[in-house]
Amino acid sequence: MDLKDVKNMINMNLKMLRNMRKFTQEEVAEKIGVSRQAVSKWESGETVPDINNCIALADLYDVTLDNLIHFSDAKEEIGIPPKGKYVFGMVKVGERGQIVIPKKAREVFKISPGDSLLVLGDETQGIAIVKSENFLDFARDILNAQECKEGEEE
Repeated sequence: MDLKDVKNMINMNLKMLRNMRKFTQEEVAEKIGVSRQAVSKWESGETVPDINNCIALADLYDVTLDNLIHFSDAKEEIGIPPKGKYVFGMVKVGERGQIVIPKKAREVFKISPGDSLLVLGDETQGIAIVKSENFLDFARDILNAQECKEGEEE
């Protein structure tokens, strides 16, 4: 990928994100402390924002810096995901209810063969899969917080 491609992706992503958030160029400029003309030049591809402005824009739009710069609609079927949110793709449920967790998901969440996973469900929200150790750590934290609170009340 050459610099021209990156420049093209940044300007397309900036326009898309601003329109998704229903901001005007003036509003974006005010929020990150630049002129409206600067925002216009970035979106037209005339210039690119410096690293500090890229960071401010990523924060404003709640996306990762990497996605702000490298996300391409041509490769993805959905828009830029918010920071910390992922769409790993579709999986098929096998005859016995098994699914294959996509490789990228296993990498992001550090899931390895032999790990125990907890499957949670909510009829309105759907199914969630959590590493057992993370859930147990969370449960211990809640228990410890409750014990501390009870100790303070005595």
